[in-house]
Amino acid sequence: MLDGTVRVLLAEALIVPTGLLAAAFLTRRLGPEGFGLFTLAVSLVSWIEATMPAVFGRATIKLVGEADDWRPVGGLVTRLHLLASVAIAILLWLLASPIATSLGEPALAPYLQLLAVEIPLLGLTAAHRHILIGVGGFRERALAVAARRVSRLLFIVVLVELGLSVSGAILGSIGATLVELAVSRYYVRPPLLRYAHFPARRLWSYVKPLLLFAVLRRAYDRLDLFALTALGGTAAQAGLYGAAQSLTGTPSSLVASSQPLLLATLSRLLSVGDSAAANQIARDAMRAIVLLLPFAAMTVGMASEVVALVFGDAFAAAAPLLAILIFRTLGMALLGVTASILTAAGRPGLTVALTAPMLPLAIGGHLLLIPWLGPIGAALVTTFGAGIGLLGGVLAVHRVLGVAPPAATLARSLAVCGLAYALTVAWPTPDLWVLVKLVLVGLAILVSFVLLGEFSRRELGALSSALGHRTRA
Repeated sequence: MLDGTVRVLLAEALIVPTGLLAAAFLTRRLGPEGFGLFTLAVSLVSWIEATMPAVFGRATIKLVGEADDWRPVGGLVTRLHLLASVAIAILLWLLASPIATSLGEPALAPYLQLLAVEIPLLGLTAAHRHILIGVGGFRERALAVAARRVSRLLFIVVLVELGLSVSGAILGSIGATLVELAVSRYYVRPPLLRYAHFPARRLWSYVKPLLLFAVLRRAYDRLDLFALTALGGTAAQAGLYGAAQSLTGTPSSLVASSQPLLLATLSRLLSVGDSAAANQIARDAMRAIVLLLPFAAMTVGMASEVVALVFGDAFAAAAPLLAILIFRTLGMALLGVTASILTAAGRPGLTVALTAPMLPLAIGGHLLLIPWLGPIGAALVTTFGAGIGLLGGVLAVHRVLGVAPPAATLARSLAVCGLAYALTVAWPTPDLWVLVKLVLVGLAILVSFVLLGEFSRRELGALSSALGHRTRA
């Protein structure tokens, strides 16, 4: 699992240079208003696109990982993805104008219709992605991710420079999805038309409880931005909020990329009765999120410098939003880890309890704070809700498996948080020196954990072995 995680994380890490370069390019070419429209369109469609794969994803990975022959369940899931995504794309195309009008941005409609074209492609890509992970094709999954990250940046730059503006950015995203689909299908080819028998009842026994979890979580993911817009926020404010979200989206994507691998590994271990190893991996997965706290503190200390470097002075107001939303990212990451653990343990119904209280609390909080505090209010509400979700997830995992994040790790992380924040505040850096600061403070965090005895010799040896194997490969 560690070797596969390293490979996938290295591929997903390409989102840092490619994502930041794309965001920096688009904010300068489109401006706050144009970037705001692009962010609104992509946010709405990404919620729609992500909900359906999230419903089938965990179930697919678990069932494929346990199966002797993955093709029957793989074929069924791929067809379901395609049928559902086509239906959603048609619905979005028809409702694009009413949605844009309700958000107070009529110019949004054609962009939503263009993005609707991508939904079936993303449905097929998601099915292949989950099958690859379920069969243990972590290296192949990493190659597909890398191809998409790089091609997205190239397509966006070329098409926007050709004068296509927001439409060019959207077309670049669609082209990158096609690239990932082609690479994934090169390695696994689930039957699209040929029927292969698989008991659908077994699939639905996992899909049904995860459906509500996926819908609630995806609704929560983008509720803050849409609530800000619906409650009087301008396109420029949406652009600022979207800019801050794009920076927190980078670590979020990196953490989320390891969750399917966690689910696949735990499913295999539990299916053969190795509960001791499964419990240790579950505990370490939650512990890894706690170890990211100092990196969040580092982000808080240099939020204004990062925003200025990536987006320019016009987006300076996004800095305090970034400082708040980075903790929301960690909360949602831990929530995703606990959901994967519970699904692997055969308790998908408990995942609903993790998110059930989050959405109504967030709606009430947004109605109260956004008219008063604007974008800051939206960020505070969504971060507080994520905290509630992560507490529920940790308690649920402890109830089922009897494991929880180590208290000693939490204490060390809080101590290193103070060091990371102090270093970033005491060392102001201009322009590209911000990148040097990020690297050096990040290394200081890792060294601090080693000196405090957080990592055992076995863990350091395993990581060194995985990195060495990756280098030789």
